[in-house]
Amino acid sequence: MQNNNERLDLWLAVSQIHSSVNDKLEQALLKQYDISLKEFCVLKFVSSSPCKELRLQQLQELVGLSQSATSRLVDRMGAPSVGALERHTCADDRRGIYTRITESGEHKYQQALETVNQVLNAELNSDGILTELEILVQKLLK
Repeated sequence: MQNNNERLDLWLAVSQIHSSVNDKLEQALLKQYDISLKEFCVLKFVSSSPCKELRLQQLQELVGLSQSATSRLVDRMGAPSVGALERHTCADDRRGIYTRITESGEHKYQQALETVNQVLNAELNSDGILTELEILVQKLLK
C-alpha cells in the first residue's frame, strides 16, 4: 500500500457503494411491499433454510440484530395483519424458539426477490458501479 490511508479509503469507497445500493433496495421494498430490507433478509434466510424455519438465535446472527430487535421484528412479521412468519417452541427444548415462513410470507418473499434483483441489476450496472466495485475489492485484497 502506498500510504497508511489507502486501504481505509478503499474500504470507505466500498462502504459508500454498499450504502447507496442498500438505500435504493430499502426504498423499493418499502414502496412496493411495505417491508424493510432487514425484513426482506429475514424472509430470505428463513425461506432458504432447511424446513423453511430457523431458530431465533440463528436468525439473530444472520440478520445482525440484537436478540430483542430480532424478536420484535419477527413479532411484527408474524402479526395477523402481515402473516409472513409464525413462531413455535422446540418440542425437545422449550427454551428454543423457531420462526417459520408462512405460505403468504413465501409469496411475499418471491415477489420482493424479483424487485431486489431488478434494483441490484439497475444499480450495479449504472455508471460502471459493478466494475468500480470489482476494482476496489481487488485492490483491497492486495
